[in-house]
Amino acid sequence: MNRLDGKVALISGGARGIGAETAQLMVSVGARVVLGDVLDQESAETVAALNTDDEVAHAVHLDVSDEDSWTAAVKAAEDAFGKIDILVNNAGLFLGQDFEEVSVADWERLVAVNMTGVFLGTRAVAPALRRSGKDSPHGSAIVNLSSIAGLVGAPLDPLYSMTKGGVTIFTKSTALDFARKKDPIRVNSVHPGVIDTQMGQQTIDTGARLLTNNDRDAALHRSIQRHPMGRLGTVDDIARAIVFLASDDAGFMTGSSLVVDGGLTAA
Repeated sequence: MNRLDGKVALISGGARGIGAETAQLMVSVGARVVLGDVLDQESAETVAALNTDDEVAHAVHLDVSDEDSWTAAVKAAEDAFGKIDILVNNAGLFLGQDFEEVSVADWERLVAVNMTGVFLGTRAVAPALRRSGKDSPHGSAIVNLSSIAGLVGAPLDPLYSMTKGGVTIFTKSTALDFARKKDPIRVNSVHPGVIDTQMGQQTIDTGARLLTNNDRDAALHRSIQRHPMGRLGTVDDIARAIVFLASDDAGFMTGSSLVVDGGLTAA
């Protein structure tokens, strides 16, 4: 189940956190992975940890907001492993500021990573996915990292919510677009709750600043209590969802939103 034997995945934001965990899990179920990130040293360390027995991972410098960087990443992936079967648009940015205080420059940076990066990645990798998808009964796959903030309002960061809402609808629209063109490419999104990563800790810091008079312990407790399962999510929780959507087990899923939030949005 959820096997990726012979598949090649390009993962943006792959150096650490959810991206690195996804790479590790994909390799464990038979895939080879290309990690694209601006964090070159961390990417190299993650790749080195994966390439202990065989060359199953490759790192490439990737600025998701830059078109030429995507072109180079696609070429590097195909040069390394011959094809791309899976794209994981994982790179993301969280500001954690009141929207009335955000500068236009910060807003443009947020959009460049969270929205433009997903558009550019999808467009750049589509030809490779179209080619590889013809060789699989269930086609190739794109998995976009959105957020529960892309489904319901996020009072602590409306701008982050705005960008992730865009990713949610872009996922559904591109899924329909590829299906209309009879392209063998499935597109789905994952919507994490608060995950115990660097970005997740940023959200707790923001909650402490805006809601609990800088009491971080109170903000952490509040965040945990919002999840009915009584804990924050882990990178493994999200990696497993990504691998499922990338695998043939999700072969009849496209345009879907997979919520992994410990029940937060069910309440």
